[in-house]
Amino acid sequence: MNDGPKRLRVEARGAVQGVGFRPFVYRIATDLGLRGWVRNTPAGADLEVEGDPPALDEFLVRLRSEKPVLAAYHGLEHAVLAPAGYATFDILESDRGAAPAALVLPDIATCADCLREVLDPSDRKSVV
Repeated sequence: MNDGPKRLRVEARGAVQGVGFRPFVYRIATDLGLRGWVRNTPAGADLEVEGDPPALDEFLVRLRSEKPVLAAYHGLEHAVLAPAGYATFDILESDRGAAPAALVLPDIATCADCLREVLDPSDRKSVV
């Protein structure tokens, strides 16, 4: 990517709903100091991130290599655009504009790592 702030528009298709995908994207974006948004769509999830090109390159690498365990991409397309001037990174409400076409996984049992987190009184997500 060229120097100067840029914006990426990413369309994630596949099993990306109900697997922690939006919080995963939020974590990576904020870790890298990127701004923008992520939301579920009838076809999967869309997102936009903007910032410096090296951070955007790292974002794409991490989006592919660190995805949630249960997520499966059937398509992960991106386009480079001019910056929009986002101030923060936000998880937006789902876009319900078209007929649903996304692959949504059935309910899955809580994994051992999640159980450990919610049962650990020293963890901020603990319910104990």
